[in-house]
Amino acid sequence: MLKNIWTVSGLLAATLAVAPAAQAEVIEKSENGFVVRHKAQVKASPDDVFNMLRSPAKWWSAQHSWTGDADNFYMDAQAGGCFCEQIPAEKEGGKRGSVEHMRIVYAQPGKMLRLSGALGPLQSEALSGTLTIAIKANKDATTTIGFEYVVGGFMRFKMDQIAPAVDQVIGEQISRLSMQLGPLPKKGDASKAGNGGDEDAKAEEAAPAENDKSDFEKEFGDGVAESDEGTDEGSR
Repeated sequence: MLKNIWTVSGLLAATLAVAPAAQAEVIEKSENGFVVRHKAQVKASPDDVFNMLRSPAKWWSAQHSWTGDADNFYMDAQAGGCFCEQIPAEKEGGKRGSVEHMRIVYAQPGKMLRLSGALGPLQSEALSGTLTIAIKANKDATTTIGFEYVVGGFMRFKMDQIAPAVDQVIGEQISRLSMQLGPLPKKGDASKAGNGGDEDAKAEEAAPAENDKSDFEKEFGDGVAESDEGTDEGSR
C-alpha cells in the first residue's frame, strides 16, 4: 500500500525533529518562491561524489519518499533521465506504479547534476523547482558539494512554513550524502585529523551560504566552461 510520507505535515515535522545543519538557510524568499542552499565538504573525489549521487537509495531519506522504502528509489543520471521511485504492487500479481521526483536536465560527471521538479507535496501545486548539485575538487584532496534548490510559481501553502521546511529536507539530504562519502572531522577533532583538518572544518562551519546567484556560480561554476576551473585533472 502506498505510504504518502511526502506530506506538508511530514515536512513540518521534519523541521522540528531533525537538528539543523550548520549552513541551513533560506537564502531568498518572496510571494512567488524561495531559494535554499547548503554546502558540505567530504573526503572523496568528485567522481566518487557523482557516482554516489547516481544511487539515491544509498543516501536519500526514506522519510521523504512516497513508499517509505529507500530501496524503491532509482536514477538514470543523464539528460532526460529520471530520479524516480517504484511503487510496489499492492498484491501479488498486481501492477507496479511509479513516481517521478525530479528529471535530470544537466549531467556532467564529477562536476554537476541539475534536476528539475517540485519535490513531495509541492508536486500538487503549480510550481517549478530546480535543484543544482555542484561538485568542486579542492587542493587538499577533499571535495566541496553545493546544493541549491530554487522553487517558484503558485502554491496554496504558507511561504513562512513551507520554505524552512523544504530547506530542512534539502539540508538533511546533503548531510546524508556527506555521511556516505566521508565527512570532514567536526570542530575540535584535531587530535584525530591534525590541525589542518580542524582548520578546514572550522572554515566550512563558519562560512555563510552565499546570498547571490553569482556567488554560487563563482564558487562552483554554471556550465562546462566555468566548472573546468579549479578542478583536478584526474576528475575530468
